[in-house]
Amino acid sequence: MDALPPENLYPYTVSRPIYSNPTFEEDNERQAREERTLRERLSRACGCSGRQALKVVKGVFPVIDWLSRYPIREWLPSDVVSGVSTGLVCSLQGLAYALLVSVAPVYGLYSAFFPILTYFLLGTSRHISVGPFPVTCLMVGSVVLTLAPDDHFLLPGNGTGVNGTESDGIVVDVEAMEAQRIMVASSMTVLVGLFQVVMGLLQVGFLVRYLSDPLVGGFTTAAAFHVLISQLKIVLSVPTNNHSGCFSILYTLIDVFTNIRQTNRADLVAGLLTIVIVMAVKEVNSKFQHKIPVPIPIEVIVTVFAAGISYATELESRYGASIVHSIPRGFAPAQPPNTELLWNILGSSFSTAVVGYAVAVSVAKVYAAKHDYTIDGNQELIAFGFSNVFCGCFSGFVASTALSRTAVQESTGGKSQMAGIISAVMVMIVILALGNLLEPLQKSVLAAIVVANLKGMFMQVTEVPTLWRQNRADCFIWLATCLASVVLGLDVGLLAGLVFEMGTVVVRTQFPACSTLGNIPGTNIYRNMKDYKNIAEVPGIKIFKCNAPIYFANIDYFKERLRATVGFDSVRVFKKRNKALKKIHKLIKKGKLRATETGEVVSEVSLGVDNKGFESEQDSGRESGQVEDGDWPVPEVEVRVDWALELPVRVSVPKVQIHSLVLDFSAVSFLDVVAAKSLRLVIKEFLRIGVNVYIAGCDDEIVRKMEALAFFDEEVTRDLLFLSVHDAILFIKLETANGSMQDAMVEGLSLMQDCKEPPPFTEEEDLIETYDNQHRAIHGLSN
Repeated sequence: MDALPPENLYPYTVSRPIYSNPTFEEDNERQAREERTLRERLSRACGCSGRQALKVVKGVFPVIDWLSRYPIREWLPSDVVSGVSTGLVCSLQGLAYALLVSVAPVYGLYSAFFPILTYFLLGTSRHISVGPFPVTCLMVGSVVLTLAPDDHFLLPGNGTGVNGTESDGIVVDVEAMEAQRIMVASSMTVLVGLFQVVMGLLQVGFLVRYLSDPLVGGFTTAAAFHVLISQLKIVLSVPTNNHSGCFSILYTLIDVFTNIRQTNRADLVAGLLTIVIVMAVKEVNSKFQHKIPVPIPIEVIVTVFAAGISYATELESRYGASIVHSIPRGFAPAQPPNTELLWNILGSSFSTAVVGYAVAVSVAKVYAAKHDYTIDGNQELIAFGFSNVFCGCFSGFVASTALSRTAVQESTGGKSQMAGIISAVMVMIVILALGNLLEPLQKSVLAAIVVANLKGMFMQVTEVPTLWRQNRADCFIWLATCLASVVLGLDVGLLAGLVFEMGTVVVRTQFPACSTLGNIPGTNIYRNMKDYKNIAEVPGIKIFKCNAPIYFANIDYFKERLRATVGFDSVRVFKKRNKALKKIHKLIKKGKLRATETGEVVSEVSLGVDNKGFESEQDSGRESGQVEDGDWPVPEVEVRVDWALELPVRVSVPKVQIHSLVLDFSAVSFLDVVAAKSLRLVIKEFLRIGVNVYIAGCDDEIVRKMEALAFFDEEVTRDLLFLSVHDAILFIKLETANGSMQDAMVEGLSLMQDCKEPPPFTEEEDLIETYDNQHRAIHGLSN
């Protein structure tokens, strides 16, 4: 909406009383909130009726809700076309992504089939395509290579190479290695699913919100680098050692370039051609998506042609090309996870569970917003959890979703998860009937398909300049997560990125933006003094605003900024004034100072020159010898010291130029125990030097929190709370005009007192304000 020009601004007038919080609550009859007991809440949550039972069943099985309203004539044709197209892509991506997990390609087909069945029953998204995702596949693959490396399956060479791959007299037992690797992958998948189910049942789907977009962007970009390097050795078909963990990318690159002369030219040419063709056709699909009714299934076309060429030219026997070999028909029997492995993969499984869910929910939300429906985050956790448990029991690996595959399902007309079921049927046909036709396919072609689908992840690098201009903290999160994930590995890198992200949040709240407010003349608007020219500071009043929650980590910074705003340290002012008053009191007792009838302190010696023409009663008494020095009687008179003027004693007392301080708490969302205690003492510090403190703009929740924290007492009362800054300012001006405002420049002292009254604070409270919290903590530990 465009701003109104100055000539079209419409003034308005509001007439209402000046409201403090207690007055406002009394006038508007504030009511206490009804607090239910635990028993009442449990009975309300556990109560069951027919309607509630049906709602629960539909919540657990969303398919019951949408399938009963499924418009067959309108949606089924589109879902069939989408399902066939997506099924072909799922099959090929399943074969390709199995290479990332370091298992046989057929297990990728299982991972593309089984998760769809359970998600159809439990999922709430109508458009995502469930199946393998490169990042989660690589995270599983790193665990597989760690727990089942080639070195664990070496046998002495027998020269036959029947049961293994012979190299330099050493044979790798391929069958045992593949069996162990799929056991590790499937066991980890079951554990990932269990984590997701438990998180869903505990309703903790909100935890994924801590994975911000910059963090996920940096992490997935780093994962794309890992995927690229892991597939580079397959495209080149060079032997490398298995590396995982810190600097695995560097070690893999060293192995690749060390053995670069062993590159298989047939695999290299096939891989490069596949990358170029697939990326070019995908670009065409993207540019002409509105003109092409169905995207060109280039992966399918390339795979069919590559398998045919490999079979016709016998690339394996003639050129030594690495091919898929065996894709057995049918499904593997169900098997339970290996419980002995679970403790070794606990941490990696949890991080994989979080990443897989975060990616899937992010994609689901994009299409839910596009097609105007909502998804249930906790139900999605349960759906993916059971999908992974089911998939893991049938020798599959972790399922999530991929943006490219989901885009195919949506762009080809998919309306519901009926398209997902049809895509599962297509994968099943490949498993049962067509798998053996892909046995001559070169692995470099599958690796090239994986690399070609990484473009979207790599393009996230273009977000960095935008983040730098918009928010540098988010840019640093992106860069730190990406760098940590590349160098330290995906698991540790994700944790490091999350810790860095939390650190930026803490730093931003620990050092919040604080400002001094001024008034726009003729209005009730108060803004930062540094941002406007037409703004005026209210005389005798400082308005201080903190734009963050106040808690234990930033309360010291809050006090530092407050001292800088008012221009003095209230504790130091109090101590200096006490010191000056004690000296004045002693000088009056000794007769070197006297008080006039109005209470003002006057020195017997003015500017170092004796006034011989003046003779006081004290002088007469002293000359006559009636009173000894320092023992003459002191009349009962109230001495008033004007702290704005030069004092008759040599004590440097900081000047206090204000009589009121207004704290704008409109941006403060919460207080903790430490902040409440420290803030109460700060207010008392100002009160004891004659500066009145008011708190404005507190939300009702903050007021309730203050009451719960015992913030108010006899000195700090609820009367210092005001609805707005303007209410507080008007109240202060009214009090000043009526003469009831205490003058901060004047201090009273009774001549009959010896300055031995207890200080306004207890010894413990004074220590809290005198010494830094850290110093006190260290002192306590040393005793």
